[in-house]
Amino acid sequence: MSSGHFDHNKYKPFPPIDIKDRTWPDQVISEAPTWCSVDLRDGNQALIEPMSVEQKEKMFGLLVEVGFKEIEVGFPAASQPDFDFVRSLIEEHRVPEDVTIQVLTQARPELIQRTFEALKGARRAIVHVYNSTSIAQREKVFKTDKAGIIAIAVVGAEEMKRCAELQAETEWVFQYSPESFTGTELDFAVEVCDAVNDVWNPTPDNPSIINVPSTVEMATPNIYADQVEWFSRQIKRRDSVIVSLHTHNDRSCAVGAAELAVMAGAQRVEGTLLGNGERTGNMDVVVMAMNLYSQGIDPKLDLHDMDHIVSVVRECTQIDVHPRQPYSGDLVFTAFSGSHQDAIKKCLDIYEEGSTWETAYLPIDPRDIGRSYQDVIRVNSQSGKGGVAYVLSNKFGFELPRWLQIEFSRVVQKVTEVSGQEIHPDEIWDLFNRHYLNNEKALSLENFTIEKSEGRETFKAQLDYFGEDLSISGEGDGVLDAFVEALQQAIKLDFEIMEYGEHALGQGADAEAVTYIQIRCDGHRYSGVAISKDIIASSLNAFMGAASQLLSEQRAAA
Repeated sequence: MSSGHFDHNKYKPFPPIDIKDRTWPDQVISEAPTWCSVDLRDGNQALIEPMSVEQKEKMFGLLVEVGFKEIEVGFPAASQPDFDFVRSLIEEHRVPEDVTIQVLTQARPELIQRTFEALKGARRAIVHVYNSTSIAQREKVFKTDKAGIIAIAVVGAEEMKRCAELQAETEWVFQYSPESFTGTELDFAVEVCDAVNDVWNPTPDNPSIINVPSTVEMATPNIYADQVEWFSRQIKRRDSVIVSLHTHNDRSCAVGAAELAVMAGAQRVEGTLLGNGERTGNMDVVVMAMNLYSQGIDPKLDLHDMDHIVSVVRECTQIDVHPRQPYSGDLVFTAFSGSHQDAIKKCLDIYEEGSTWETAYLPIDPRDIGRSYQDVIRVNSQSGKGGVAYVLSNKFGFELPRWLQIEFSRVVQKVTEVSGQEIHPDEIWDLFNRHYLNNEKALSLENFTIEKSEGRETFKAQLDYFGEDLSISGEGDGVLDAFVEALQQAIKLDFEIMEYGEHALGQGADAEAVTYIQIRCDGHRYSGVAISKDIIASSLNAFMGAASQLLSEQRAAA
């Protein structure tokens, strides 16, 4: 098969960097770089549907919780929602004392002025200014020579300095990016950055940040490392400059490029949680941080609850995490091969707590990021999980989410291990029905009412709670949120909803809805499934199924 459009001859190899005495290959990363999250700017602008205010607030809260000390919160001069969000963070005093917000702007005076307007009253802020410097951008987009590009950068730098002097109550940090650094001649990149610093006059006590972005990943990671080392050697005022990285994943090497570039002298890294961003995404900070962690280096980020991170990022971006995504995917610690399972089990059997981690097929201890060993050794698609999911889907119409496939396959496996025999489709359905749908419940819904006002839901209901009547009432952003709030108030139940899924069961006007919910409490997970012609009732009953498991367990242990 051939195609005239699939022609490698239209491309040329990236030229090597003339640096004969490179030192980065012999360097070892011994400490974490300064991290800057760009989830709320680069990540957000890459979404089909940008984050709502509520989603931005939730993402910002997660970033603070994880431990980012520098967070790019938007492009306020280009977006009114971004402007308003920045203002709300400042005016509502929601930025912790040890966190610095960062905003992006093009090197245009009117946009810089608008940017400083957005930041009025901030305790400390990084203003990140950029203009395009690459050969392609100069020649084909802006049709501007090198002198013109430098002039744009200098004018922007001067305007930033002027605006900062007018708002002296804020501690300002200046950052400049020669956009598309990887496509810019290195000597010219140094020239334009030096010109910017000549305006700012950074010092060791008050350094500027010079960001050298791989705006588009154009070559192998070693090339990028060479570029960063060459640049770091040549730029003036090196002791007054923080060299920062911003890599994209066009060649699927964003993490590798950032790691080698840190070895080459960079001190700061921008990226996003789980790699969301333009085109193929930004560098995944989780991956790079966990790579450091796996080498015994403190990543300076708290990633112990990976499921929570995944849940929030997915809620805010509406993007699923691939099951094979390093560290964060559902399957990354799972062995389906029998020989792999055996090797892992033998290593775990002799592992002593506190000793150095050396376990076959597991680069880190899954427990470090909130995963259990039960997730590691489980039935593969040929011996349980896949077959069970297939039967429930094709014979009964239940499209189980992956987390429930895994959980219910364990229930089925216990039965088959005892019987030693094949389990038939009707037996699988009966087991599913007894385990999730018709099991005895500590909570059941008698009746409920819903009132909506100004985007908020008020939920009132009568419940059967271990055979006793219980009245509950609560408010939330949705019915389920209001119900959860009401229940938490009534019985002081502390939990978190981790997974939610729903779909129609059948077709036509008489089709029912099936809902799947998983909650977590004290590190344990509980699942519920419910069917109803009313999607709201289905969701509520599924939640009560999960909560009933938790409540029954708590009562039995009391």
